[in-house]
Amino acid sequence: MSCPRIITEHNEKIILSENATLCANSKGRKIFEEKCSLRTDFQRDRDRIIHSKAFRRLKHKTQVFLSPELDHYRTRLTHTLEVSQIARTLSRALRLNEDLTEAIALGHDLGHTPFGHAGERALDKLLEFEFTHYDQSVRVCEKLEKAGKGLNLTYEVLNGIERHTKGAFADTLEGKVVRFADRIAYINHDIDDAIRAGVISGEQIPKEIVSHLGNNKSARISSLVNSIVTNSKDDIVMDAETEKYYNMLHEFLFEAVYRNPVAKSEETKVFGIIEGIFNHLTKNPQKMGAEFLKIIETEGKNRAIADYIAGMTDHYAITVYSDIYIPKSWQI
Repeated sequence: MSCPRIITEHNEKIILSENATLCANSKGRKIFEEKCSLRTDFQRDRDRIIHSKAFRRLKHKTQVFLSPELDHYRTRLTHTLEVSQIARTLSRALRLNEDLTEAIALGHDLGHTPFGHAGERALDKLLEFEFTHYDQSVRVCEKLEKAGKGLNLTYEVLNGIERHTKGAFADTLEGKVVRFADRIAYINHDIDDAIRAGVISGEQIPKEIVSHLGNNKSARISSLVNSIVTNSKDDIVMDAETEKYYNMLHEFLFEAVYRNPVAKSEETKVFGIIEGIFNHLTKNPQKMGAEFLKIIETEGKNRAIADYIAGMTDHYAITVYSDIYIPKSWQI
């Protein structure tokens, strides 16, 4: 009897679309590994990501609101799960490879900094090389996890992670699905969080967007997902009218939430925290530990510091900064 993996790979050939990425046709891993008898390579990649330390840290990293007091605001982890859900729905409906889609979605933000995009911008300003969370996510998978050994993921998963937000689209339709799903998720849940926080009200969303996409988060997501499913075949696309209002909703989010002084009032402090830690580690690199000292030897001090800071959670970054710069009360 064939092993479960071979049966799954055979079923992919029968069930999936001709445009889907078959695991049996994967370009493979940089370091050769024997196949698993139970799981396809894309399933193994998904599992490696879920069990990684970087994935666990996402629960304590900012999505939009820094250190929110209430439990129902999104974190980077809950964002990742929502992206995965939307991406899997799209892939299943389009008969694409759901395992590949899920692996890309779960890994797409592994390299995100503490304090969300404010932390990303802060690190980028301090470094002599460009720092982006998507390149850092690939670096986490290739070089930082498992004490420098990396996760040894397949080409298709790494390619989808690297290209999930800007620049060239992924080589696979599954990677393109995640790019759409990421934007659909954050547009809608960030608006949802902003309404919950009292930063905006639902009535502020332009009526023409509401009339075309729906009057709540669920309705809007359904409209966008249905448009992609209806219009995609050889590529991942929306119909022109839906895409128009999708882009309008994105513009509304940036103006009403991301640039809102109430929502972003704490962000002015982020650069000071990141810069303070960065400057301290520049003078005291030994504080980072052995695995980062190895990076200093091969790639330079700033590369190691960037890796170290990017891996921090919000709370840990604040704790490190406080330990360095905030005087402690005298213990008698």
